[in-house]
Amino acid sequence: MGLGDKIENKADDLKGKGKEAAGALTDDNELRAEGKTDQGKASIKDAGEKVKDAAGDVKDAFKK
Repeated sequence: MGLGDKIENKADDLKGKGKEAAGALTDDNELRAEGKTDQGKASIKDAGEKVKDAAGDVKDAFKK
């Protein structure tokens, strides 16, 4: 996973946490849910990047 991807995913996660907190403070359940959704998307992207990294490691192992 590239550094840019990690930063982007972390930014999405933090944005989601901010929305969730803002929703909690303002009693806005829709904003809170949107924040949780953003965090979930960031987690899914992280998982996908980890799978790609692992596949690359396996591929590299067979080259040796």
